[in-house]
Amino acid sequence: MMRKQILAAAVVVTAAATALAGCSSSKSSTTSGNSAASSNNKVGILLPDTASSPRWVSADPKELEAQCAQYKLDCKVYNANGSASTQEQQNQQLISWGAGVIMLVDLDSASGASIEKLDKSKGVVPIDYDRLTQGGGASYYVSFDNVQVGVDQGTALTQCSQVAGKTGIGYTEIDGAATDNNATLFAQGYNSVLSKQPGWTKLDDGNGNWDAATAQTVFQNQLGKNGSKVNAVMVANDTMAQSVINVLQQQGLAGKVAVSGQDASPGGLDNIMAGTQCFSIYKPVAGEADVAVKLASEILAGQKPTAPATITDPSNGAKVPSFLAKPTVITQANVALPVKDGYETAASVCNTNATAKANCAKFGVS
Repeated sequence: MMRKQILAAAVVVTAAATALAGCSSSKSSTTSGNSAASSNNKVGILLPDTASSPRWVSADPKELEAQCAQYKLDCKVYNANGSASTQEQQNQQLISWGAGVIMLVDLDSASGASIEKLDKSKGVVPIDYDRLTQGGGASYYVSFDNVQVGVDQGTALTQCSQVAGKTGIGYTEIDGAATDNNATLFAQGYNSVLSKQPGWTKLDDGNGNWDAATAQTVFQNQLGKNGSKVNAVMVANDTMAQSVINVLQQQGLAGKVAVSGQDASPGGLDNIMAGTQCFSIYKPVAGEADVAVKLASEILAGQKPTAPATITDPSNGAKVPSFLAKPTVITQANVALPVKDGYETAASVCNTNATAKANCAKFGVS
């Protein structure tokens, strides 16, 4: 579970796309207690953006900082604000700073692979965090089982009240960014379910690029072409789901069409309680951050940790040692779980408007 108390020493820095962004910490390099680090305890962490998911702004930086403190590691966490060139610059600075391990959430595999190849050439150990960088040659991959995430999404969509027990279901699909290997894995998972679902027909699909405005345009076109035939929308995450719900509300269809999601974001949880979004996928950050920081501490201590699984890099067939956590489907039945765990705060979910407050009281979110 995510720790609810984060050291006051964590520093959050916001910058333009051409400068470093994110949060950084500077802690003593003295090793003691449960720290495994010896000659080098410096870890760099490169996050991708602030728009595709709220997790990159709050959940991941906070938990990563807490874990760095736990293991007495000196960590710098940067956010690239959606710019691959900024992320490459940030990586250069982390190398110059003396990072022994760099954890990367790439913006695309091409720029990510360049980062990781440079890191390896400088003796820095690269770890793929959350998404696999194709062709990068990371030493380890720490994420969730992303095919299973997609399977859970597809399965949950077929169980939504708007479609349960009905035949002749028409659905559209809005995938994540084509440059993100996770989006490919999610789609692999939910398509494996929906393509075999009796009576289900895919009417249209499109790439929402993890972007709210893009997803809105994509769905407006899908709904315009298919109208009342659309009974469900397979949306890859909560950010894009909100755009779909906005369009459905404009047409008086919100809550009548089954809408999926992912990330258990505050907005996603609000929509689930309101009945306009059927479910989200909860991926507790601790499942990644805790494992990744512990892994980094062991690497810096000269250990060679054994991963419990491997993932095949589709670009070259390389086997990447992997740590994969299990996702959880969030519906109205367990909508309070992310807040109880500390993944989200009650304020972020409940204090947006009067309706959200009333729904939080109804569903026990506090």
